[in-house]
Amino acid sequence: MPAKHPPSFDALSRNLIAWFSKHGRDYPWRRTTDPYAILVSEIMLQQTQITTVQERGYYTRWLAQFPDFESLAAASETAVLKAWEGLGYYRRARNLHKLAGVIIAEYCGTFPRDIVQIAALPGIGPYTAGAIASFAYNHAQPIVDGNVARVLSRIFNDTTPIDSAAGKKLLWDRATLLVRAAADPRSLNSALMELGQTLCKTGAPLCERCPVHKQCAATAPETLPVKQSKITITAVTERVFFLETSGGILLEQETGSRRTGLWKLPALPETQSPPLVLHQCSYGITRYKVTLWVHALPPQKKKRAWPANHRFMPVHELPALAMTAPHRRALEAVLRQRSQAVATRHVSAISTR
Repeated sequence: MPAKHPPSFDALSRNLIAWFSKHGRDYPWRRTTDPYAILVSEIMLQQTQITTVQERGYYTRWLAQFPDFESLAAASETAVLKAWEGLGYYRRARNLHKLAGVIIAEYCGTFPRDIVQIAALPGIGPYTAGAIASFAYNHAQPIVDGNVARVLSRIFNDTTPIDSAAGKKLLWDRATLLVRAAADPRSLNSALMELGQTLCKTGAPLCERCPVHKQCAATAPETLPVKQSKITITAVTERVFFLETSGGILLEQETGSRRTGLWKLPALPETQSPPLVLHQCSYGITRYKVTLWVHALPPQKKKRAWPANHRFMPVHELPALAMTAPHRRALEAVLRQRSQAVATRHVSAISTR
């Protein structure tokens, strides 16, 4: 098979925009040019699937509670973390909260239009800056995420590792040339993402349905993109304990950089032999697969002075707390077990009368 010629940026942009106008999916953040609403969607969609953000209502609930920069800046960190609960990577929520304060204090509540000013905002990287500039203001700014990297690597049949310095530069250079050739930068960038999400997927792409199939130079698209490093999943064991008194359930407030301010079941001291297991589950976070064990605290350990970041919380206050999702699910499972056990004992007592 003869080698294909490098595709034309003009032709690529025209075909991608035409395809997107007919086949682009309808998302609420695609119906607006409000930079705040677009910013919220972009931050939420970082490392989180579209189905989680949209179908589980995170995006609409957030905008209902914090409809603009002013309301978000005025909110407490506790309220912000609670609204973000279940999305993970809570640093995103803190950065969004901090950014809102900057917009109010330094820009009088109006999001900047200049790409340099946008990129300088807290928590905003090159991709997010380009996405807001193009989706809100229709500026010819490039975006490169995992989907766009896969599409461009295949179109140009490029085996340069996308996680290398050279590979990243090539991707951003090509994305820049492509968006500058587009009559409608907003639609072009949306089309690149849509193509990667729907047709030019990981593994075997649906080339016969691709709008730029004839221009694509890939000879073995299923082998692209190339990465120089593979993600290694590390198994981690996390042991916590459940303790309830008349004052409520003992919880620990996180102090680490990842989950600061969130509540969780307290960590079991490493020097203590694991007591009775009440619940066991698993969850994933970045490159780790965590097995969470919930233990019953032995009676002799129940009376002690707890650290300042530990507090007994009444059961009726638990729903309002900002908790890590795995710990909330584990706690709810333990409480269900307790309720079932109480009900069983009650039935047994009645039957023996």
